[in-house]
Amino acid sequence: MHDPDEYLYFLRRAFEGMLGALEELGDDLGNTAPPLPGANSPYAIAYHCVGVADYWLGHVVAGRRVVRDRPAEFTAKGDAQSLRREVDALFARLEADLRTAPPSASPRNAPPAEFEGPDRPLSVRGVRFHVLEELAQHHGQVQITRDLLRAAEDPA
Repeated sequence: MHDPDEYLYFLRRAFEGMLGALEELGDDLGNTAPPLPGANSPYAIAYHCVGVADYWLGHVVAGRRVVRDRPAEFTAKGDAQSLRREVDALFARLEADLRTAPPSASPRNAPPAEFEGPDRPLSVRGVRFHVLEELAQHHGQVQITRDLLRAAEDPA
């Protein structure tokens, strides 16, 4: 039996955590990077995750055409409510994508060599693990970045 609902449940939890942190921060702080070399804003990190999931699950797994500007993801700015709508649209696409791709199948497309990711060919299941790995990492990154930004605001 092939049922992507449980997988999508965990992806949704990661996105909800990131969106919740953005809503806590508000749009100004959500678009602020902490004063650390190479740091990204919480919004940019969460926006990047939309690109990660859409590309790896939509293009690599399902073969859907996905246009992605990866460098621009790290400088993106916006508001939490708009990003929430993008995440909802993403999940509608992913639900359809994953229903056409059994976990043991081979992905329809290989990622370009310059993309960071696993250094070996993956099954659909492996790509799904990779996306979950990325979202879990970035969910924690958004939470830590939120904490850093709130601590910098607190004069106590």
